[in-house]
Amino acid sequence: MSTAAGATWRNWGGNVVAHPAVVTDVATVDGVIGAVRSAASRGLRLRVAGTGHSFTPLVATDGVLLRIDGLRGVLHVDRERMRVRVAAGTPLHQLNPALQALGLALPNLGDIDRQTISGAVATGTHGTGVRLQGIAAAVCGLTLVTADGSVLRCAADESPDVFEAARVGLGALGVVVEVELQCVPAFRLHARESGEAFSDVLGRIHDLADAHDHVDMHWFPHTDRVLLKRNDRVGPGEGPGPLPAWRARLDDDLLANRLFEGVNRVLTRAPGATKRVNRLSANVLGAREFADDSWKVFCSSREVRFVESEYAVPRASVVPVLDELRAWFDRTGAPVPFPVEVRFVGADDIWLSTAYERENAYVAVHQYHRMDPSRLFAAFEAIVAEHEGRPHWGKVHTLGADRLQQLYPRFDDYRAVRDRLDPGRLFTNAHVARLLDR
Repeated sequence: MSTAAGATWRNWGGNVVAHPAVVTDVATVDGVIGAVRSAASRGLRLRVAGTGHSFTPLVATDGVLLRIDGLRGVLHVDRERMRVRVAAGTPLHQLNPALQALGLALPNLGDIDRQTISGAVATGTHGTGVRLQGIAAAVCGLTLVTADGSVLRCAADESPDVFEAARVGLGALGVVVEVELQCVPAFRLHARESGEAFSDVLGRIHDLADAHDHVDMHWFPHTDRVLLKRNDRVGPGEGPGPLPAWRARLDDDLLANRLFEGVNRVLTRAPGATKRVNRLSANVLGAREFADDSWKVFCSSREVRFVESEYAVPRASVVPVLDELRAWFDRTGAPVPFPVEVRFVGADDIWLSTAYERENAYVAVHQYHRMDPSRLFAAFEAIVAEHEGRPHWGKVHTLGADRLQQLYPRFDDYRAVRDRLDPGRLFTNAHVARLLDR
């Protein structure tokens, strides 16, 4: 364990800045225990830093910022049950190939793999697929260091109330040090991507979601164009081959990152050109079809920095929400060069999951990090508020405990577990207090 005087901390999107008094790096569970006990004895709050891919100030602290980068790797494999126990600081881009080498995979993933496994679980990272669930649904056990420095193991049959609360725990119950995951046999996905008319896709969006294992659509504001992605499982040797290396570099590096970064820099200085540029962008990324290992299809490189707000709405609300959002863009002409993303996920039983007992559509709006997102986010939040929208815990939103209590039936059960595990509120900050305290 190493400890240093505080330094400035920024998240990936650059919209959250913190000045912790102490930054502590750990590589062992004993190091975590020591950091927790030290913070408590000094009267400092403690928050855990992952890779900073949340756009909310969940991590921000003026106390102890605990970095768990040293807690990495697969710790145990139960081949019979296809379960792995993983150190909490393991980033997904390392976990996925490690699982592949074991002949295993996570059933679902988001489209970014920079997060740590514990950070992805804590904030409810979800992926897409109406017959699937978010990453937290694959969690079958957790090990936490609690506020008194003790180590607590939880699972469905061991401290089950803690398990239900901690699967999407917001880092407010303790420091997660190990995550046990229920995996599936490694599988391949056949990816089909094409430009479509937005109006046409809206008319058959539910049929598309039902027909494919995974559907992800990217609609370019101020246009009637959408990039539609459909991914379906295929067996060994089925489907086309992987993308040629030159095509992957062209699409995912040059066009989606380098060129898009340049375009956004120009639009920061000339926002009036956004409509014309979006029409061009909507036509640049052409159709493509390939098959590859699941995690290579799910995850893509995101080098252009942005800030994001995402809400889960009942699946039946997706078309009204998108219609209202399109009307707002038409009415205001707001300069938003990033596409709106739409995905679908099945219901689960995790207390603070956005999909708790509800099949959802997820709608996400993004803004380039050098452009002001406040107008877009406020309008978006007003729209989804009319549809029982639940905010992604890691994306920008303004909801507090009173409204969240109405949206989550087990919200008070979660808070009861928190009261028992952390009565002194060691693992809190102003943002967490706004979310959970009245």
